[in-house]
Formats: sequence, C-alpha cells, structure tokens
Amino acid sequence: MTDNYQADPLIDAFLDDLWSAKGLSDNTLGSYRTDLRHFERYVLSQQHQLINVDQLVIRDYLAYRVAENFAKTSTARLLSSLRRFYGYLIVKQLIDIDPTSLIESPKLARKLPDALSETQIDALLAEPDIDDPIECRDKAMLELLYATGLRVTELVSLTLEQISLRQGLVRIVGKGGKERLVPLGELAISEIEQYLLAARPTLLNNKQSDVLFPSKRGQMMTRQTFWHRIKRYAVRAGINSHLSPHTLRHAFATHLLNHGADLRVVQLLLGHSDLSTTQIYTHVAKARLQQLHSEHHPRG
Repeated sequence: MTDNYQADPLIDAFLDDLWSAKGLSDNTLGSYRTDLRHFERYVLSQQHQLINVDQLVIRDYLAYRVAENFAKTSTARLLSSLRRFYGYLIVKQLIDIDPTSLIESPKLARKLPDALSETQIDALLAEPDIDDPIECRDKAMLELLYATGLRVTELVSLTLEQISLRQGLVRIVGKGGKERLVPLGELAISEIEQYLLAARPTLLNNKQSDVLFPSKRGQMMTRQTFWHRIKRYAVRAGINSHLSPHTLRHAFATHLLNHGADLRVVQLLLGHSDLSTTQIYTHVAKARLQQLHSEHHPRG
C-alpha cells in the first residue's frame, strides 16, 4: 500500500515490552509484528500515523479486509494485536483514548479440535518399528505425546534433565515461561527406557547432546520434521482423518474427559491458563458420546 515503508519504532518498543513482561514465544511476537506492520501500511496510505488513528480508521481497515476476503480468524487476531498495542500506548501515556475500545471482534464459529478415536490412536502408536533406531525414537515420542498432552514444540525441545523416569514425571516449561509437572504413563516410561538403551546411542553416534529426542544429526528435531513423521505413520496405519500437529494433544484431553477426568485436572496437565480454553474439549467428549450412543444404543 505504501512504498519505502519503514516500521514505526513504537512497534519495536511495544514488542520489546511484551517480550520482557510476558515471555512470549518468537512465533507469537512475530504474529504481532506482522499484524501491526500490515495495519501501519494501510494507515500510512490513508495519510495517518499509528499514534493518531481513530476508531473510524480502524473500522475502514476492517472493512477493507472484508472486501479483500481475509479470513475472520486472521482479522480477529489482528484486532487483538491492535487492542494490545493501543493499550500499551495508553499505559505509556502516549495517547489518551484507545481507538479500539468500542470495536467488536468478528464473531467466529467455534471450531472443535480434531481428535482421533482410541482405536485410531492404538493403530498409530503400533506402527513404528522399534528395531529401527529412528522409528524406536518416534515410538517413544508418540507414546510420550499421547501420555502427557504436550505441545509438539515442547516435545521436540525436551532435554534429558527435564524427565525423571524413576518418578514418572516430565517437567515442562510452556508458554509464557510457565512450568508444570506432568505424569508419564507406564507404557510411555517403558518405551522411553527402551529407546534410551537401544536407539539413542546409535542416533548420536558418539556425539554429545542433552536433547532427549535428537535427530540423526544429533541435533534438536524441528516440529515440522516430527509432524511429517506423524503423518507418515498415520498413512501406514490407514488413518484418513484430518491431522494437525496438536492431534495427539487433543486426543489426550478428549480421552481423559471421556474416562471421567476432572476438567481442572486436564487444564493443569495441558498448561492452559484459562479454564475456558480447556472447556472446548468437553464439547468434543459430548459429541463423541452422542455418536457412540446413536450407533450402539438399541433406541439411539
């Protein structure tokens, strides 16, 4: 929208403040940066500056996004970025009125997370060949992921000191630097023990690394690489359901609730700061129970 664009220094100041105060991930900070720069380019094209926009400019920008067929989800995220940015300017006493205060977020359909059935999970976890060092590692990772509900990023970044097989616990540093202890299941412990004994030394080939699940180069695996490996096992297991990097995390939460786990316990295990984030899994669990009832009850 504008040529020779240079971002307003206020954007970097805001991001630096977020990083130091909230401990947000690089991905989250990158999203804020992208949203604010896109907005600023529009603002400059309308002969305004970030610091002096009003409600009308923001409404015009939202209308522009609708006309350009931007997804509602990305517009909702952008508006959240603007609210945080202008809230920061208020706190710093750089502006007197928040131009986002009277603007409503676009209404989004509540999307239920994808979750595999317990039968599908069993098929997926049975697929890796434990006689192959790489697949033995993947088997341990899949078992750990399903047993704990970790995010894939948390899984691939695990170090040896974060896991205690004797105590059956893994210590996770999640979003915002929040730490939580998550129990391991017996099957996960068994698979990790076998992997540490038989496969990890082969993968490292005398290299030193504190990464629990290194790549064959002895380095931390990327989340994308592990995601591709999950999809490979899913194809081999004949699973045609839509998968996402969080599929096993969703299955972990849904299956716990299906078996009677307390919602707040699941919240703690997942590392959600807000119970409402966890509550979406109750809808998944209810939908599954309704499906089972209609399929198997004689009067379903």
